[in-house]
Amino acid sequence: MSNAFQKIRQIDDVLSKVNDGCTLMAGGFGGVGTPPTLVDAILEKGVRDLEIICNDAGFPHIGIGRIVSSGRVRKLIASHIGSNPIAGALMSEGKLHVEFSPQGTLAERIRAGGMGLGGILCDVGIGSEIAEKGKERLTVNGKTYLLETALTADVAIICGKKADEFGNIVYEKSARNMNPLMAMAGDYTIAEVDQIVGSGELDPETIITPGVFVQAIVQSEGVNWKWVWEPK
Repeated sequence: MSNAFQKIRQIDDVLSKVNDGCTLMAGGFGGVGTPPTLVDAILEKGVRDLEIICNDAGFPHIGIGRIVSSGRVRKLIASHIGSNPIAGALMSEGKLHVEFSPQGTLAERIRAGGMGLGGILCDVGIGSEIAEKGKERLTVNGKTYLLETALTADVAIICGKKADEFGNIVYEKSARNMNPLMAMAGDYTIAEVDQIVGSGELDPETIITPGVFVQAIVQSEGVNWKWVWEPK
């Protein structure tokens, strides 16, 4: 289809957006909902010094954990890294700076970024060591909150089940996780999907991410099991 709003792209075309030092959001929960073909391509390109925002560090050879484990990440903002011992080792060795954010707080920080807000007010951490590490305090109606700053990214990579050529996305059950929030918070959002359909073929009631938040759609090639079980 020849149309200025058509967003179907090849992997090589969108890789130009992922470069050394960029901030990258990646959907997924323990690897479920992480775009595997895009992760493959980023590893092949060899970009380094990344700042990654994701729910977790995945597993050493699954999900975004493959990029983290490769030593190419400068900073990781996540809710936990316990499923990836390599990430823990890199943090302990001072090779990876990790900023922990409780899962709900992390989701709201990403949502705030997508909505153009400066941050959220949260009472989680008040009275703990977290509150003493440079977080700004604000008092509203007599109650004290910590300011949790909004999160955005140069590029967001997300994973969907179906998309039409205009970037409207349908997700697969729990693989949705933080993907819709990250789609809004990326300056350039790339959606990897299992199936690309024509305009009008998606049930409007099933569309979670409108195409206005997506700049490019790529066809998924599925999980490369060689990458998973025989990591380089």
